[in-house]
Parts: sequence; structure tokens; C-alpha cells
Amino acid sequence: TWTWSGWIKRCKLGFGAGGNQVLFEGRDGSGFVEKLQFTQDDLLEYDWDIAGTDYTVNTVAKYRDQSSWYHIMWVKDTTQSTEANRIKLYVNGEQVSLSESQLGYPGQDSDGIINNNMAHYIGGNAGSEYFDGLMSHVHFCDGTALAPTVFGETDSTTGEWKIKSSPSFTPGT
Repeated sequence: TWTWSGWIKRCKLGFGAGGNQVLFEGRDGSGFVEKLQFTQDDLLEYDWDIAGTDYTVNTVAKYRDQSSWYHIMWVKDTTQSTEANRIKLYVNGEQVSLSESQLGYPGQDSDGIINNNMAHYIGGNAGSEYFDGLMSHVHFCDGTALAPTVFGETDSTTGEWKIKSSPSFTPGT
């Protein structure tokens, strides 16, 4: 179980150097990769590649606004019995529906690469899939599925989702 949160502003759409633009990745060195990314089609995607077998969920919506910051928050909790609750995505405080591709959601109680004793990368990976944009207030929480209100809140005057610059949470080990 983990939570990844970041405020993201895209500078370039579409292809990164390797096809996708990786926001966060864990890699074990033997072909097992788990990552959060923008795809070449500007979708947000969770992908866990186990030697060519992929568990993948992504958005239907495309994220192409280069003038605004997005608050993107991924939550993985494979202890959940309901498949669709194992990977959740929030954009600007709102939960976003995910579509399954490949094998879809990871199995119950499965343990991935992210949050294990492996190499982790922010804004890219060990290959050539780098994020082309800006990142701010990137946080990772080990062992807890947090709510988006930990990292942001709705402005009472404008109704816009805004950053909490000093979120209060325990990052875990």
C-alpha cells in the first residue's frame, strides 16, 4: 500500500524520448518495472510490467493542458477485495475512472516494485522515458492510502483545487 502525490505542469505533449513520459518508476534490474506515466497519447497510466506480462490501467481522458498545474495522486492498495479499489487516481482532488488494458488491476495482496528495496526514479527512468515538464511538492507515503485532501483543498472563493504546501502525513519507512 502506498500513495504518490505530485503537482505537475506539462511542457511537451505526446512522445517522450522513449514514447512515454514517466512521473515515477520502480525498477528491479531484471525486467520488472512498475511506473506512473503519461502515455504517448497523453493518458495517465499505471503500468506494472513483470517480464512482458503487464497489469495496466489508464484514463480515457487526455491531459493536454500545458498552461495549468495538475495535482496528480496515485494510490495503490492491493489489500482491497474489490479490484477497482486497488489502484486509484485523483486529478485535482477528484477521483478519475480508469480503464483496464493488458491484465488490468493487480491481484489482491500482490506486491509490486514500487515501495520495495529497488531503484526508484522521479521524472524518468533508467531508460529513455523522461517527463518533459515541471514537478513540485512530490510526496511518497509508504504503507498508507491517503486522501487527496492531505495534499490539496478547494479554495472557498474561486472553487479551484489548490496546494497545501506543508501537508501533514507520516511518510512511513
